[in-house]
Amino acid sequence: QVQLVESGGGLVQPGGSLRLSCVCVASGMFFRITSMGWYRQARGKQRELVATISSSGSTNYADSVKGRVTISRDNAKNTVYLQMNSLKPEDTAVYYCILGANTWGQGTQVTVSS
Repeated sequence: QVQLVESGGGLVQPGGSLRLSCVCVASGMFFRITSMGWYRQARGKQRELVATISSSGSTNYADSVKGRVTISRDNAKNTVYLQMNSLKPEDTAVYYCILGANTWGQGTQVTVSS
């Protein structure tokens, strides 16, 4: 059974940075051959894509975060990261990690406020 455990959320001032982590508690081989991603859901809004990374390391970003966010993965640690810089109040949301097409983490809250 695959389980995703996210961490790294919190309260940060506008312009600040956070790094989210998502550990995949599953077989290492499975993680290495599977795409990963981060989505977010703000209160009252639909869940939206933030970034994805393929098994080969190819990345894709939402236009709203391009240039401010970097997704990366460490296959040796079964972990995917989301480095977020120059954070804005509109980045406030619950951030979810996804493995493949339909395995979700529990979410971690990011709040950007002064």
